Amino acid sequence: MTTLARRQRFAFPEMPDWFESLPARFAMPTMGDLYTVRIEDYTQDDRYVMRAELPGMAPEDIDVLIGDGVLTVQAERTERDITKNHSEIRYGSMSRSVSLPPGADEDDVKADYTDGMLTVSVGLGTRKQEAKHVEIKHGS
Repeated sequence: MTTLARRQRFAFPEMPDWFESLPARFAMPTMGDLYTVRIEDYTQDDRYVMRAELPGMAPEDIDVLIGDGVLTVQAERTERDITKNHSEIRYGSMSRSVSLPPGADEDDVKADYTDGMLTVSVGLGTRKQEAKHVEIKHGS
């Protein structure tokens, strides 16, 4: 007995390959000259850590803001006034905000900028305790 294998066909078979080969800059959401900052975040040693990729920036061009449970990184790269043959470097303002995890201590913040990577860590204060059962009273 012969079984027939079904093959999925696309009207344009090269389309999936085309989308995968798009340069990352086209996938980044933009608003005018405002670009997002690429980040990674994790928890380590009772601290929330966010690392932001900001290559070629001067520390004085980077601003870290924290408040109301939100951590924001803003940076601006100024274009040099020279005639260029070719440029793939992004210029202008960049920004990224993330919500802090519960228990984050906004007064315990450290930031370091080394080799194009900004590392911001926020202390995690008291951890949430386990859920407690609450007695329900019945009014008469």
